[in-house]
Amino acid sequence: MSASALPRSAADLPVLAASTAALGSVVAVLAHDGAWRSAGLLLVAAALGAVFLTTNFGFTGAFRSWLTRRDGSGLAAGITVAMVAALVIVPVAALAPGYSGFEAPIGLPLIGGAMLFGAGMQWGNGCGSGTLYMAGGGSRRMWVVLPCFCLGGLLGSLALPAAVALPAFPEIVFPRLFGPWAGLAATLVLSVGLIALVLGRGPRPDARRLTAAAAIGGLAALAFLLSGQPWGVTTGLTLWGAKAAAALGFDVAHTIFWSWEGPKQTLVGSVLAQGSSLMDIGMILGATIAAARMGTFRAQAIPPLRGFVGAAIGGLLMGFGARLSFGCNIGAMVGGIASGSLHGFVWFFAVLPGCWLGIRLRPWFGLNSQ
Repeated sequence: MSASALPRSAADLPVLAASTAALGSVVAVLAHDGAWRSAGLLLVAAALGAVFLTTNFGFTGAFRSWLTRRDGSGLAAGITVAMVAALVIVPVAALAPGYSGFEAPIGLPLIGGAMLFGAGMQWGNGCGSGTLYMAGGGSRRMWVVLPCFCLGGLLGSLALPAAVALPAFPEIVFPRLFGPWAGLAATLVLSVGLIALVLGRGPRPDARRLTAAAAIGGLAALAFLLSGQPWGVTTGLTLWGAKAAAALGFDVAHTIFWSWEGPKQTLVGSVLAQGSSLMDIGMILGATIAAARMGTFRAQAIPPLRGFVGAAIGGLLMGFGARLSFGCNIGAMVGGIASGSLHGFVWFFAVLPGCWLGIRLRPWFGLNSQ
């Protein structure tokens, strides 16, 4: 159960004070180093964590509602997030130096990884962003999912070099094909078509959900302007897994993935220096502050043993699948669509079989299938 679904009580002042102090301390460290953009990015991420938690916004339940009840209102809101962000990301990435969108080839790694991720998020009962904001909100289940997600991401990084060597279609990016404005139009038209598909004759998103989607999309666009690339979740979690492994004495630095220039630099740097990692920290702290203010942080139920087993398996599959498919609901789907990249739309359909299987096996882990 998410923190926003719990009955509210008096604010948890010790947790509120500690989480606020932690957020302020990280901002102060970044500001002292002159990393004002990073400080801003952290605050944007904290706002995202608070919005997600207070509105109970997520993708796992949205996919489940559509596949079991043909209620696509949650997915329509998720796609709306991408559309709002695309209004900024597509033209700026195409026209402004130093900015880039998320692009990925379409092949077996993308499809297979998305399927694994779909099953994992149903058993873990949360996706990448859901894991962060619910863990920050005090979810005991997500305290198991989160480290397993990091481990799965690390294992996925070891498999990725062989996976990307497989045949695949090259990146198909609309602003590159049609120019920035026609590319934006193509992105929005396809997004509207996808919304129409998931809605069908079912219920429409209510005003509260659409307002949350617009707020999240706007914050994602602001994060893009501060960092130079779209918001992603799973790269930061993979980095945490690699740093933990290195601290335990495992030599990941000489593996193929961590020898590539980008990952190599992040591995030797601070977790505050990598944008995704910084935003993950911010989301957790923002959600903790919001949960403490509502008095729900300590009210989270402890799941049964099989719930913890599902959380561990789900986290591993999500981390591994996200690394192969170039992200999760945020980085691959929302970030891909918001960048005008076809792989974001393909990821949406590829995740469905995994979700379908995951939903049917949820009762094994003490979860409902609705």
